[in-house]
Amino acid sequence: MSPMTTSRTSPGAPHSDVVLPTRQDEVAAAGSELIGGPAGKRALHGRSWWTPVRVIALVAIGMFALGMVQKLPCYNGAWFFGAGAQYTHACYSDIPHLFVGRGFADGLVPYFEELSGSHQYLEYPVLTGLFMEVASWFVPDGGTLQYREQIYWLVNSGMLMVCAVVIAVCVARTHRRRPWDGLLVALAPAFALTATINWDLLALALTAAAMLMWSRERPLAFGVLLGLATAAKLYPFLLLGPLFVLCWRAGKWREFGIAAAGAVSSWLVVNLPVMLLAPDGWKEFYTFSRERGTDFGSFWLILQQRMDSPLATDTVNNLATALMLLVCLGVAALALAAPRRPRFAQLALLIVAAFILTNKVYSPQYVLWLIPLAVLARPRWRDFLIWQACEGMYFLGIWMYLAYTTSGDKHQGLPEEGYQLVIAIHLLGTLYLCAVVVRDILMPERDVVRRDGSDDPSGGVLDGAADVFALGQPGPSPHHATAAQGPPGASVAWGTDEVQRKTPGNAGP
Repeated sequence: MSPMTTSRTSPGAPHSDVVLPTRQDEVAAAGSELIGGPAGKRALHGRSWWTPVRVIALVAIGMFALGMVQKLPCYNGAWFFGAGAQYTHACYSDIPHLFVGRGFADGLVPYFEELSGSHQYLEYPVLTGLFMEVASWFVPDGGTLQYREQIYWLVNSGMLMVCAVVIAVCVARTHRRRPWDGLLVALAPAFALTATINWDLLALALTAAAMLMWSRERPLAFGVLLGLATAAKLYPFLLLGPLFVLCWRAGKWREFGIAAAGAVSSWLVVNLPVMLLAPDGWKEFYTFSRERGTDFGSFWLILQQRMDSPLATDTVNNLATALMLLVCLGVAALALAAPRRPRFAQLALLIVAAFILTNKVYSPQYVLWLIPLAVLARPRWRDFLIWQACEGMYFLGIWMYLAYTTSGDKHQGLPEEGYQLVIAIHLLGTLYLCAVVVRDILMPERDVVRRDGSDDPSGGVLDGAADVFALGQPGPSPHHATAAQGPPGASVAWGTDEVQRKTPGNAGP
């Protein structure tokens, strides 16, 4: 009897072990015809300077540059002359507007000095505020205000481009045998279109690096990076929830404790000085988040626009929180009752998607939060592109709706009913992505990452670990992949203590 082959892949694994999407994904294979077709049987891998990570980094830079080109109509005038043009050209960005609106043009120190506009202080988390402040240091004092705003956007775009490359590279390296999945991040249309609307890429880069560290069994580094990501944007802390449930099922309490302690510590290191020295400025982000009314992109907005008596903000906050908690309980039950322990990326996607779906606002750049998680959770081109198409329609829809609301009696753009339709398309696209991930959890033989017998390549200490707790009795689950679900002649089996791969010539126990 041949020894079992575990799911782990050593750093020195041969390049032939790299999964090639053009050989297992029909959409990727069809798309590759533009550059010569799928890789052949005699193709040499790992013999060229053009490694997957380098290719993905360059593609990410190219797509980011195209996204900057898409903003040219605004850069050349629409940001500065007339409110409607930046919407009709779909090139709006917060960055140049907040250069003046949040005091950076006047040299005000975020959180410590009051503003004269609609906000008393900067309404962003501390690490994002620092990012914005550092970018302002590179803007010259001389020149017109328009010129300075343009320079501020360019400086921020350069810094955000670095973040974009970090995200794509981290995703490419998280699953050792699937580096080409990072190409989905680099080529994502919504990534290019929304990357320079706001500063979300900073938190995304830190989160992607954190997940890479967890996959390398470095829980402290994961926690520190996740805490920094939470200091830049609130949503990354949600990843501790799925990790808690998975570590509970696998009995990895020590690793979870280290990760949680690292996250809390790094968050405090960033926030505590501002919290103590400028408490009013520090809490502006949290106050604004609580008091902000129902806003663009959420199903709450559809309800508000269709109700005779709109719900109060406090009521929406309470209902959204209750709905989010209910979904979290459902995800936890799914994780504990699934036939095999779900992969970390799968649960991370579900929990962040739940936050997006239940939240009272969906800014167009929030799609960025899901792109790396979607690639790690469901690296299948068809499903990814279906979801991206839905998000692309929403991206155009929100700007056309804003064009309609700012065009006065002309009513040029998308009316309220049309905007409600594109919100529904965005919601359905996100629900579709969640549905296929839930199906993969319940039917793990349909998970493209697990089709070769792998367990959780991004799971770090969870990869191949035995369960110590589960709801009910986890059955053997569907053990064998059909020809449509895996390579011809191969079968997939997961043991109770160790994940293994069986082939006709390697009949494990």
